[in-house]
Amino acid sequence: EVQLVESGGGLVQAGGSLRLSCAHSGFPVDDYAIGWFRQAPGKERERVSCIGVRDGRLYYADSVKGRFTISSDNAKNTVYLQMNSLKPEDTAVYHCVGGGSCDYVDDYWGQGTQVTVSS
Repeated sequence: EVQLVESGGGLVQAGGSLRLSCAHSGFPVDDYAIGWFRQAPGKERERVSCIGVRDGRLYYADSVKGRFTISSDNAKNTVYLQMNSLKPEDTAVYHCVGGGSCDYVDDYWGQGTQVTVSS
């Protein structure tokens, strides 16, 4: 059974930083991808970032390029999303997701963690 468990959300002032973690387990294949989606009230769901766990391929949404960094610690089966220079518009529930590749990364979902950026 695939499990994705997020941690690290919270409240931060604009310009601040947070690091989200996603502990993942149970994937039925060796080569898969882990990513992050976010959902804010009244807005479209957005694919934020993704990393191929084996090939290291990366994806970033234009809205976070240069501010967010995704990384993978394969020994710990954990993916991190370092979020710097946070803006109020980054406020959302962030979900860890997993799938066969970054193009199809939303097969599995974590429960989500709230990120709130105050102005």
